Amino acid sequence: MVALSPHAVEMLYAIGAGESILATTDHADYPEAALQIPRIGGYYGIQIERVLELNPDLVVVWQDGNKAEDIERIKELGFKVFNSNPKTLEAVAAELEALGELTGHKAQAHSVATNYLKQLKLLRSDNAAKPEVKVFYQLWSTPMMTVAKNSWIQQIITVCHGDNVFVDSANDYPQVSLESVLLKMPQVILQSQDEGNIIGVDWSQWPEIPAVKNQHIYQLNADLLHRAAPRALLGVEALCAALDKVR
Repeated sequence: MVALSPHAVEMLYAIGAGESILATTDHADYPEAALQIPRIGGYYGIQIERVLELNPDLVVVWQDGNKAEDIERIKELGFKVFNSNPKTLEAVAAELEALGELTGHKAQAHSVATNYLKQLKLLRSDNAAKPEVKVFYQLWSTPMMTVAKNSWIQQIITVCHGDNVFVDSANDYPQVSLESVLLKMPQVILQSQDEGNIIGVDWSQWPEIPAVKNQHIYQLNADLLHRAAPRALLGVEALCAALDKVR
């Protein structure tokens, strides 16, 4: 098979089907074995001729991360296509089960999915009664971008009982100004652990923000927070731990 997203690769390895992946895209880097898989594209497009050469029995596409015309072309060529595009934390379990059915790893997929849901339920209940913390999630620094209600990150903030100060923005990944962050007065600023993002803004210039004043600015592993895969639970744990420091 061919898996055209990092999260699909993680899921396939989690259910024991990783060895069957013939090709993937640029950022598929987990587990370590995934680094050996040939690359046939990325967000900029897929090499359709390579898909033809490989002649896979299944192509796992990603509607939000692959070009629509590439997905359409792969379908036109007659390949069996599965769109892995989970939108909720619970949906990861459903995708694991579906991939298990498609790859003949049903039992392992069911086991991984059941365990995943059990851990997620525990995380929800462990954090449900904790005091809310006002969160600003710095997705990127220049331009300043954050996350809102239908974003993947918002799912995680909700589990941790965080109050995302931009949750009601008009789109899921809004661009915001430094001034608007100042007006929201977040108690914690969370940044993805990307050097460009971290050095892009000097928060110390805004000491009136509670997160700055109390030194509650934390860097988190973007792969754990941004990928819809079983490791998302580690992202939940890391974000919840950051909010616990503020509490």
